[in-house]
Amino acid sequence: MIRSLGERYDRHADLENVDVVIVGAWGEGAGSDLLSDKTRRALLDAYIDSFKKTHLVMLLTDEKTNGYALSRADVGWRVDCLGDMGGFSPTWSHMNDAYPQAIINFGTRDAWKKAPVTLEVCWVMQHWMDMGWDVDHIIAESLKWHISSFNAKSSPVPEEWQPSVDSWLRAMGYRFILRKFTYPSAIKPGEKLSFTSWWDNAGVAPCYRKFPLALRLKRGEKTAILTTGVDIRTWLPSDNLYDNAVTVPADMPAGEYDLRIGILDLKSDKPKVKLAISNRNPDGWYPLGKIRLSEK
Repeated sequence: MIRSLGERYDRHADLENVDVVIVGAWGEGAGSDLLSDKTRRALLDAYIDSFKKTHLVMLLTDEKTNGYALSRADVGWRVDCLGDMGGFSPTWSHMNDAYPQAIINFGTRDAWKKAPVTLEVCWVMQHWMDMGWDVDHIIAESLKWHISSFNAKSSPVPEEWQPSVDSWLRAMGYRFILRKFTYPSAIKPGEKLSFTSWWDNAGVAPCYRKFPLALRLKRGEKTAILTTGVDIRTWLPSDNLYDNAVTVPADMPAGEYDLRIGILDLKSDKPKVKLAISNRNPDGWYPLGKIRLSEK
């Protein structure tokens, strides 16, 4: 069944990731450490062989199960009890005992660099408040683990915590800030437009899809979209430099053009990703300035 699902849905545009469901209640992996190696491999191989384009994520289960998956592919991870600060025991919690150690012991510490970390609320956020748990500590731990998405079970955020949660949403995943962009004031059609750029990923994770970075020249009805070759999935948190050149079409008429930048949808030439900078145009492009195409 898993292989049939992969044949049909791998790389589907509406599918963000696939949860590796193997054994235990809800398929979340309890008891996976008791599997024989043959069974463990068969269950995991069904997913890894079938979903080569769509990201896989799996629960933190045990050293053998997580370790085998990571030995074969870039597999992200998730947990289903984010926020538990002692709801099951006064001397033990998922947040301060189970998860910090499992991330290291199960070999998933660096998995976030290639595949997403997605975390699910334990109970609901209102329960956290009712129990008197520190939401800022919970948020800080999740960011330390490089969270990209959070499943709140469609439950409301306590009003008093909304500012903290808004700040959390801005920090999780990737957050691209264009710090600097340089380019020549004039070139000729058919020549290369060289540029330098400095990007700050102010989030805690990379983008896991290879959205194209492009420049757009526009003058009246004349438009040219020039796609760069960068793989933005390599832009880890902190500073990233990208210098390159794109070729201006030789048939572009001379004149002054607006130069804009955008990160595009995988299936169109329209901007997909919002940057954490101002002056975004209604069409999604960000203005860089003017450039003149001189006569050949």
